[in-house]
Amino acid sequence: MNPTDIFSFFEEQKAKGVDLVLATVCETKGSTYSKIGSYMLISNEGLFYGLLSGGCLEGDLAERAKEVLKNNQSQQVTYDLSQNDDLLWGLGVGCDGLMRIFLQPLLSKNNYEPFTSIRDNMHTNQPGVFITVIESSDHKNISASAVGTDHSFHNFNIQSSLIPTIKKEILNVIQCKESSLQDIEVDGQTSTVLYTILKPLPKILILGAGLDAEPIVRMSAELGWRITVQDHRPAYIEKGNFGVASSVHCVPVKSLSKEINLKEFDAAIVMSHHIEADRDYLKILASTNIPYIGLLGPEERKNKILGELGAVASSLKNRLHGPAGLDIGGRGPSTIALSIVSQIHRELN
Repeated sequence: MNPTDIFSFFEEQKAKGVDLVLATVCETKGSTYSKIGSYMLISNEGLFYGLLSGGCLEGDLAERAKEVLKNNQSQQVTYDLSQNDDLLWGLGVGCDGLMRIFLQPLLSKNNYEPFTSIRDNMHTNQPGVFITVIESSDHKNISASAVGTDHSFHNFNIQSSLIPTIKKEILNVIQCKESSLQDIEVDGQTSTVLYTILKPLPKILILGAGLDAEPIVRMSAELGWRITVQDHRPAYIEKGNFGVASSVHCVPVKSLSKEINLKEFDAAIVMSHHIEADRDYLKILASTNIPYIGLLGPEERKNKILGELGAVASSLKNRLHGPAGLDIGGRGPSTIALSIVSQIHRELN
């Protein structure tokens, strides 16, 4: 599933004024399909987008979502498959773990918050955190939420006494890049708070629009990545099939940094198959902070280019992957694309 498709589903349901339920994994033990922080949307009509299991729990969650909306009250459900509860549920899951899921209403009259703010944050280049009170000795605080970053905090009914502690934990979650649970005790009241990390969708720069760039673009788009394709040769851009790319550019190599904001990208792949152009692309990328830089072509070609770059090459150390891609065997554009996308995914996570 493309991670961005859940937002398309959200917009479709929002346009119809359909109330929704946000189901978020708040705890796991043992072997489970999803981990803490994974979420899905369920409509009041039983439609849903996202998977928290392999498809075996979603039907039950859809039924529970109807109760949540009927009563306008959040609900927690635990699926414990570690003690033969598989037979109890009659689901045949085959997993030996426990998963606790928190369901909370998203109402049209409340502008579907906090999910509207989650969507807005995911389309920025800044990591954020979705915060939910899932348990509290003061029951009216349950389901209170917020969406925060290191410089903003959109509060949806979280009591003020919890906010200082929550803001500190937001910084920890962003730094660790992992969702977590935290118990907070203030004024004699205890609350359990779920922090869900909101990672910005990766932005990938592909420098070279040959036929072998097309499967990289397709696979990256399937993962929800935002792709920019650039080639200095108009004929390559005109012939290429890059409809799923976020943007396509045709500018001279030396004008790259003037026409495209290179600070936005998480990865760049140099694949013009023109040795002088690839060298010049790498020279420009050396001055950026892009954490992953891939170069197509054999080791000997890479070493020749690095030799021509001279002292500039040292700025590419530990970031340059050449030949780009994991060694997964096989040949052909699709296999090479799979190996490159897999390597980028590993490096970014």
